[in-house]
Amino acid sequence: MARRPTQQRAKATVETIIEAGFICVARHGLQATTTRRIADVAGLGVGSIYEYFDNKEAIYKAMNRHFVAEVVGFVRPQIQTLVRMEIADAVRHLIEGIEAVLRRDDERYLRFVRATFANSQAFDFGPVRDVLMDLLLQYVLRHPQMARLPDLAVMSHLLIHASVYIVVQHLSDENPAFSFAELGAGLARMVHHYVTMEIAALP
Repeated sequence: MARRPTQQRAKATVETIIEAGFICVARHGLQATTTRRIADVAGLGVGSIYEYFDNKEAIYKAMNRHFVAEVVGFVRPQIQTLVRMEIADAVRHLIEGIEAVLRRDDERYLRFVRATFANSQAFDFGPVRDVLMDLLLQYVLRHPQMARLPDLAVMSHLLIHASVYIVVQHLSDENPAFSFAELGAGLARMVHHYVTMEIAALP
C-alpha cells in the first residue's frame, strides 16, 4: 500500500513524479509510459515511485486530479472579473484562459487529455463543473434579470455539462476541423443567444 505524503519533502517528491508522468505521456503516449520511464524523468529509483503510488494507473489518477486542479485554479480567481463582463465576452475569456492552461509547458496537459481519451481512460471533471456552476450562480447574482429566465437550473446544468463535453471532444481530436478559439466563439454565441432571446421574451 502506497503511503500518503505528509512531510514537505515527500509532497515535493509526489509532485515531481506527477510532473514526470505528464512529460512521459507527452513524449511516449499513455500505453508506452512506464513507471521506469517516469522514475528516470523524475530522477528517482522505481522503488521511490512505489512508495507513493501502487501502480501506473494510480499515477494517472493523480495526474487527472492535478490537471483538473490547475483548471479550477485558473477559473476561480477569474470569477469576479468574469461576472462583470457581458455573457459572450465572459465565455470567450474563459475558453481562451483554459486553452492557455492546456498549452503551457509544451502542451503537456493537452497531450495528456488527448492520450487519456484516445485510450478510453476515465476522467473526472467534477470539480471543473462545480466551479463553473459557482461562476454561473455568481453571474446571476450580479445580473439579477437572469434569475427570471425560465428553467434556469435545468438550462444551467445542460449548458455547463454540454460545454465541458464539447470542449473535451474537441481536445481529444488531434486534427479538429476548427480552432479552439472558434469553438469558444461558437459557445459564446450559443450562450448569448439563449440569454438574450429568453430575456427579451420575458413579460
